[in-house]
Amino acid sequence: MKTTRSKPQLSADASTNHRVSKTNSKTNSTASKKEAQTKPLSLAPLSDMRPATLDKIEKAVRQLFAGHDASDITMIQIVNAANVSLQTLYKYFGDKQTVLYTIMDLVLGRLAARMMDHLQGIDSVEDRLRKTLWVCLDFVDTQPDAVMVLSKVSIARFHNIAIYKNKELINAFLSVLEDGQKRGVLVDTVPLHILFDVFMGFVSRLGIMQNIRQADTPLNANFDVLFGMLWRSMSKPEISAP
Repeated sequence: MKTTRSKPQLSADASTNHRVSKTNSKTNSTASKKEAQTKPLSLAPLSDMRPATLDKIEKAVRQLFAGHDASDITMIQIVNAANVSLQTLYKYFGDKQTVLYTIMDLVLGRLAARMMDHLQGIDSVEDRLRKTLWVCLDFVDTQPDAVMVLSKVSIARFHNIAIYKNKELINAFLSVLEDGQKRGVLVDTVPLHILFDVFMGFVSRLGIMQNIRQADTPLNANFDVLFGMLWRSMSKPEISAP
């Protein structure tokens, strides 16, 4: 007579724990697969993109973001305005925020190069500051859409625009102010970064309001008056006094 061995029975608690363990295992596996699927691939270098294509994307970004809230803009709108494929946009940028920050970095990079070029060979502190302001206000006058786009970038997100981390650029500009302090021309009773903030605040406010008011007269049409105001705020009283 054969003896039949019965399978060991799991207790109710053990059975429940076993099912929970299997469920958790499946959940973790599914989550890992989803994470792997959504993990962004490495982006293609921007240098591989045709200049004409990049130019179209820049124009589309400036047009769209200048006239609408950044949160309302989609990748589809960008590709439609630029007349490029969605695949191209994802290949080189990955997401909407990167498109915006990369394009603004290119725009500001050109401004920085122009500013540094104009400062070559100028020794006077006043003349260097004067030329720097002129270049900035000319940027406002000639590229109002770029100014409006920048005004919509959150202060907390400015670090995402690579040009703001460019030590060569920032140091070149700060050296103008630092030299002015060392020569006893610019106010030296406040830290260097305060002078920098005064200058940037002056330019930023003028630029934004110039666009909001839709002013017909270029800022540089009143350059001498505007520079006089800035100079008096940054130079020592005995220097700026008539």
